[in-house]
Amino acid sequence: MKQIELVRGMRDLLPTATPLWRRVEDIARDCFAAYGYDEIRLPVVEKKVLFERQLGEHTDLVEKEMYSFAAGDNELVLRPEATVSTMRAVLSGGLHRKGLLRLWYGGPMFRRERPQKGRYRQFYQLGAEAVGSDSWAIDAEQIIMSARLWRNLGVGKRLCLHINNLGNTDERRGYRERLREHFRRFDSVLDETTRRRIDTNPLRILDSKDESARAAIAKAPRLSAALGDDSRRHGERVKNAVAAAGVDFEENETLVRGLDYYNLTVFEWVLSDDERRQNAVCGGGRYDGLAEQIGGPSLPGCGFALGLDRLVDLAAQCGLNADGRLQCYMAVMGDDNAAFADTVAEDLRNAGLSVWRHVGGGNLARQLKKANAGAATLALLIGDEERTNQEVTIKRLSDGCEQRAPLKLAALQIKEMMNNG
Repeated sequence: MKQIELVRGMRDLLPTATPLWRRVEDIARDCFAAYGYDEIRLPVVEKKVLFERQLGEHTDLVEKEMYSFAAGDNELVLRPEATVSTMRAVLSGGLHRKGLLRLWYGGPMFRRERPQKGRYRQFYQLGAEAVGSDSWAIDAEQIIMSARLWRNLGVGKRLCLHINNLGNTDERRGYRERLREHFRRFDSVLDETTRRRIDTNPLRILDSKDESARAAIAKAPRLSAALGDDSRRHGERVKNAVAAAGVDFEENETLVRGLDYYNLTVFEWVLSDDERRQNAVCGGGRYDGLAEQIGGPSLPGCGFALGLDRLVDLAAQCGLNADGRLQCYMAVMGDDNAAFADTVAEDLRNAGLSVWRHVGGGNLARQLKKANAGAATLALLIGDEERTNQEVTIKRLSDGCEQRAPLKLAALQIKEMMNNG
């Protein structure tokens, strides 16, 4: 029988990988908590119409990338992103009546894109959303918070921040018309996708990486010229606050983000030493009209999402180490000592230690070999003498140092040996 293979675009995260993932997630969780962000957990399945309305009918994501299926009278999708789901949850739960909300989420997202390095059809994100304030200070806070996260992960030197200002709806509407007129003059040299976007979403052409569009983009009118005083003032305050916090950035007028709900501040953190088309690690911005598009009240918001698949790889390249979960490997000599070993192992776990209890027999040398292969810090030896004397022998694997400890003091002595090793 032929072995069933993994679905294309998916991947298994094996035990060799998950400790580093957990470390990155823990650091992010602590960073979000430091700014007062509370966790929200969202369903994987949502109604398709939720994303069709809010992401824009003519975005690549809605047109060809969502995993959709019928369920009774409903068209459902596997969530392709979580900002819209977060706003839907805020409105569904009545949370918006409680004032400013700071929320963060994590989990898998699904898009039927072409798989490539660091990009999968099931991928993982962490994100932060602030709902209920139209202040520029929220935009700046999230950019500064993301910069702190990069420092805590040790990846800051590999990332570059790009910021743009998309203005308000009316300002963008007039600008879109000027863009359409401009790009139509280059119709004969543009590829099919770019030509289609002239009518559907001309702003998306600005961040196109297609060579046929680059010359036209370089000569395109600038969005900054279309902004009014209020929009300009908002953008300047964000940039001033970010600069005052010591966060370097580049202004990038071709940064428009891929989704229709953004306004005013948008930003991306990209790999500074990677020229690939898909080199963004994190992106987000302000979305003040999103709640109304879902059917809710006027409710400003701002948020960002980071791609964990790419971020974990980057953290590993920058030297972030996973915290080892296996602290102690318990070697047991003789079946008569099995029950005593089980009791000792449970007592140590109750004291907060991680203990891997050896099973399957074998002499001491073989068991210690497995302890080293499992990257344990200490080996705990249980034999006839230990059972008779109600004690445990502790062996530090890095230097072979051994100590014996009575059971009542074993946990304390184990922790001391780990700290001093």
